[in-house]
Amino acid sequence: MEPVAFFDLDKTLVRANTGILYARWRYARGETPLREMARVLGWSLQYTFGVIDASAVSTYAARTIGGRRESDFVAECDAWYDEMVRPLIAEAARVEVERRRQAGQRTVILTGSTPYAARPLMRELGMDDVIASTLVVRDGVLTGEVEEPLCFGEGKVIRAERWAAAHGARLEDAVFYTDSISDLPMLLRVREPRVVNPDPRLAIEARRRGWRTERW
Repeated sequence: MEPVAFFDLDKTLVRANTGILYARWRYARGETPLREMARVLGWSLQYTFGVIDASAVSTYAARTIGGRRESDFVAECDAWYDEMVRPLIAEAARVEVERRRQAGQRTVILTGSTPYAARPLMRELGMDDVIASTLVVRDGVLTGEVEEPLCFGEGKVIRAERWAAAHGARLEDAVFYTDSISDLPMLLRVREPRVVNPDPRLAIEARRRGWRTERW
């Protein structure tokens, strides 16, 4: 069986942080106050340097959309994707995903973001699946809660392991593309770690380990 190729979303497949793109989109529509925009920018800086409390951020973000119908949120994310995300898909990412597909490998987005942000891109690139942080939905309504484990750090490995077991794959045979030091646990589990547009700490780690760095 051919290995699975896992791809991170933010600053890997897409040349930006989708959380910031979403906040900017809502701010431009008058739906996000300036203080919330500043909060998001602060989180982005923390993420870049690998010091973010991902659980606290995800919990806060989920609460802001609690009580909304899931179908309405899906439609909103699709509109946001068309306007803000599609223009920032890295051309090299398109090429690499297609190369893996042509080789018969399954291609999967593995992201700390939500499926609502990742699925439109999955469909556009013809990828096979999404593994992401899951928001709790009851009776078609977002509860404002996040399912554990968060798809971040070691939690990303746990979710990828579950997916691999369900699909007859092994992480030890897999490929993983990412930009973030937070993904070091996953990079260390796969056969082929691929470092793309690395943040400062991952760039240092990649040099130390002799991993090739790519710019998309």
